Amino acid sequence: MAKVIANMSMSLDGFIAGPADSVEHLFGWYGNGDVAIPTATPGMTFQVSEASAAHLREAMANVGALVVGRHLFDMTGGWGGRHPMDVPVFVVSHTVPDGWPRKDAPFTFVTDGVESAIAQARQVAGDGWVGVGSKIASQCLNAGLLDEIRVDLVPVLLGEGVPFFEGLTCAPVELEGPRVIEGTGVTHLYYTVKSGTTK
Repeated sequence: MAKVIANMSMSLDGFIAGPADSVEHLFGWYGNGDVAIPTATPGMTFQVSEASAAHLREAMANVGALVVGRHLFDMTGGWGGRHPMDVPVFVVSHTVPDGWPRKDAPFTFVTDGVESAIAQARQVAGDGWVGVGSKIASQCLNAGLLDEIRVDLVPVLLGEGVPFFEGLTCAPVELEGPRVIEGTGVTHLYYTVKSGTTK
C-alpha cells in the first residue's frame, strides 16, 4: 500500500508560507544550484545542488498521487491544468469549483473528506507514495494516516505566517529520525511517524 508523506519547505520557526501565502524566502533553494531538474510545467526547471537533486529525483520517481486542499488549488490556479510532478491530484473540497472537472486535467475533487481522498490516491499510487499538502498533513495525522514527514528546512526566520502543522487533535505525535541531507540553502529532514502514536 502506498506510503503517505508530507513534504514542505519550512522556515526555522516553523512556517511554510508568509502571512500573505508568500513563499519567496522558502523556495530559493529550488534555483540556487547547478543541477537541472525539469518538471511537467512548461518553462519550469529547478536548478538545485546535487544533494537536493537526489532528494527531488527520489520524490519525482516515487510519488504516484497528491492530495491537496482547495485553498492551495485555488491559490495556484490549478497549476495551469497540470501539477509540476505530473501525477493525479485529489483536491479535498466542500464543493467542486465551476468549470471542473476537465477531461484533459488530472484533478479529482473529493467532497467526502480526507480519508476518502487518501484512499482514492492510494489506489492510484499503488506501491508508490501519496504526497500531501500542509493542511492535509494535519488532517492525516489526526486520522492516523500519515507515514512520514519530510521537511525542507530553510535557514530563515519569518516571524509569522502559515504553520506547517495546526489543528492537531492527536498531539503529541512521536517521530523517528531524522535522516539528514545537507543541500545548498536547505537541509532536508526525513522523519517517520511512529506507529501507534496517532489515533
